[in-house]
Amino acid sequence: MNNMRAITTRAIIAASVALCAIVVVPALTFAAPNCNLRRNLVGANLAGCNLTGANLIGADLVGANLSDANLFGADLTGADLSGADLSDAGLSGASLSGASLMGAALTGADLSSANLRGADLTVATLSGANLTLATLSDATLTGAKLLGANLTGANLRGADLTLANLYRAKLLGANLTGANLTLAFRRPGISRTELEGAEGLDTVEGLLD
Repeated sequence: MNNMRAITTRAIIAASVALCAIVVVPALTFAAPNCNLRRNLVGANLAGCNLTGANLIGADLVGANLSDANLFGADLTGADLSGADLSDAGLSGASLSGASLMGAALTGADLSSANLRGADLTVATLSGANLTLATLSDATLTGAKLLGANLTGANLRGADLTLANLYRAKLLGANLTGANLTLAFRRPGISRTELEGAEGLDTVEGLLD
C-alpha cells in the first residue's frame, strides 16, 4: 500500500514538473512537438520545426540550425541569429527588425513581406531568397550575397549594400532611396540602366554611371 502511494506521489510530482516547464514559456508552447524552445538557443537544432507565430523577441540563436523551419509571422525582433542556418526557412511576414544576422545562411529562404528594418545582414548569404515586398530600410547588407534573390518591391531605403553581390537579383519596383551600392556588383559594378524600375536612383551612391 505504501509502495503504491509512493509511486502515485512520484507520478504527480513528475506531471507537475512537466506542466511547469510548459507554463514558463507560454508564448512558445504551440511549436511543433520535439522542438524544445527556450530563450537561450545557441547552437540549437530546430531544423524543420513549426514555429509559426512564435515569440522569439531578443532570443539568442547564434549558430542555431533553423533550416526548413516554419517561422511564418514569428517575432524575432532584436534576436541574435549570427551564423545561424536559415536555409529554405519560411519567414514570410516575420519580424526581424533590429536582428543580427551576420554571416547567417538564408539561401532559398522565404522572407516575403518580412520586416528587416535596421537588421544586420553583414556577409549573410541570401542567394535565391524571396524578399518580395520585404522591408530592409536602414539594414546593413555589407558584403551580403544576394545572387538571384528576388527583391521585387522591396523597401531598401537607406540600406548599406556596399560590396554586396546582386548578380541576377530582381530589383523591379524596389525602393533604393538613399541606399549605398558602392562596389556592389553584378559583373562587377551596377549601372543605373540595370536598375530601371527601381525608385530613388538619384540618391543612390556607388553606381557606375
